[in-house]
Amino acid sequence: MQGGTTGIGYGLKYQARCISDVKADTDHTSFITGTLSLKEENEVHLIRLSNGGTELVCEGLFSHPNEIWDLASCPFDPRLFTTVFSTGEWRLKWIHILIGESYGAAVWKIPELYGQSNSPQLEQLVSLDAHTSKVKCVLWWPSGKLDKLISFDEENLLLWSLDSSSKNAQVQSEENVGMLHSFSGGAWDPHDRNSVAATCDSSVQFWDLRTMKKTNSIEHAHVHNIDYSKKKQNILVTAEDEAGIHIWDLRMPNVPVRELPGHAHWTWTVQFNPEYDELILDLLGALVNPGFLLHCHTMGGIQSAESNLPLRERLIIHN
Repeated sequence: MQGGTTGIGYGLKYQARCISDVKADTDHTSFITGTLSLKEENEVHLIRLSNGGTELVCEGLFSHPNEIWDLASCPFDPRLFTTVFSTGEWRLKWIHILIGESYGAAVWKIPELYGQSNSPQLEQLVSLDAHTSKVKCVLWWPSGKLDKLISFDEENLLLWSLDSSSKNAQVQSEENVGMLHSFSGGAWDPHDRNSVAATCDSSVQFWDLRTMKKTNSIEHAHVHNIDYSKKKQNILVTAEDEAGIHIWDLRMPNVPVRELPGHAHWTWTVQFNPEYDELILDLLGALVNPGFLLHCHTMGGIQSAESNLPLRERLIIHN
């Protein structure tokens, strides 16, 4: 892309750090996002692209308790989603030792709206309350209907059995990461429901959910975020510190098969396009010259176009 850029904006009352596309809504382009206000009542917004593609319209506005730190839409039911949130309480370790704010996770259901944009309220189907340390994320299997959830806290990987109709969730199995290690997130393999990748300290770990054992790892990756290719098996992308973006073939995990250039800052989030895996979207933390930066990466070179939006992040698309 060359020259100026145009886009469609949608304003939130409070700041937010997470947004999820509603994959199960096959008739519309929809998103769900949650706010992160310390003092005010937080909100979940259901947003939809208008039929003409010219504006984002709020289809639902709901109250949510406490700050929302992670959010994921269900891939097979457009009315279900999960959140990770602070509880406003403090966690204790051993006896009377405060170690930080407590976090919770839950599965929510969006009510039938009937044209009303702000009522009725969300229904909490189940609370994922078996965690003993700070919850990091909740994962749905991205490739179809599955009555399972994965959640990570700093110390544990948990596999849940979910029955949304009876509003019940039970821990099917769990495993501790071990002393002196800490989970920070993960991604569920879209080609294998029994395999999940976890970011752990400076490495990526691969776990078999049938045995809850680690099967492989990518060491010294310094990874912030990971994503699987939806189109190609064994292909993983990582967002890393100063290295930017690496693409890995998990059949040869010792070295990346490709490193994408052009990153002057740490890369915090990365995601494959679900339809065209040549497209990769990532989010950078930019300290200078803030704005949106769009790179089109081809075998022949890199094209870029930067907007004048006053943001502290940069978005880069590689093609």
